[in-house]
Amino acid sequence: MADSAVSFELERRRLVNRGRWLSVVTLLYNSLEGVVAVGAGLAAGSVALVGFGVDSAIEVSASVVALWRLAADADAAQRDHAERVSYRLIGILFLALALYVATEATLSLVRREAPSASRLGIGLAALSLVVMPCLARAKRRVGTELGSRALTAESTQTSLCMYLSAILLGGLLLNATLGWWWADPVAALVMAPLIAYEGVEGLRGEPPCADGCHS
Repeated sequence: MADSAVSFELERRRLVNRGRWLSVVTLLYNSLEGVVAVGAGLAAGSVALVGFGVDSAIEVSASVVALWRLAADADAAQRDHAERVSYRLIGILFLALALYVATEATLSLVRREAPSASRLGIGLAALSLVVMPCLARAKRRVGTELGSRALTAESTQTSLCMYLSAILLGGLLLNATLGWWWADPVAALVMAPLIAYEGVEGLRGEPPCADGCHS
C-alpha cells in the first residue's frame, strides 16, 4: 500500500512538472506571437492581426494561471480558490477583447479601410496553426490525468488560439491574393463571438471540463 501511494505521488509530480514545462513553452511562444502580430498588424493596418496579438497576451495570462494552479497542486483549497478567481478575471479580459475586435472591425467595414498584405502575418498564422494543436493536446492530457478543470480549460483556450489562427490566415490570404479588403475585418468579426464565448465561460467561475474530469 505504501509503495502504491509513493508511486502515485511520483506520477503526480511528473505530471505537474510536465504541465509546468508546457505552460512555460506556451507562455514564451504566445509572448513572441503577440509582439509579432501586433507589430505586423499595425504596419499593415490589419484589425484581425492586432486582435490576434492582443489575444496572445490573454493566452499568456492563461499560462500564468496554469502555473499558479500547478504551484498549488498540493493544497486543494488554494487550488479551487485560484481557479475560480483567476478564470473570472480572464473571462473579463476575453469579453473586453471581443468588444475591441468587434468595434474595430465594424469601423473598418464602415470606413472601407483596406489593410496592406502582410507576409509576416500570414507566416505567423500558419505557424500557430501547427504549434497550437500540439500544445493543446499535450496540455489536455495532463489536465485530464491530474483531474484538473482549470488545466483542461487552459488547454481549451490554447485550442481557441488554433481556430483563431485558421480564421486569421484565411482573411489575410484572401486579402493578399484576391484583394478582398473586407476579408480582414470580416475575419475579425468571426473571431469576436468565439472570444466572447470563452469570456462568458470564465465569468461563470467554473472552467469547463471537456473530458469529465473532477477537481
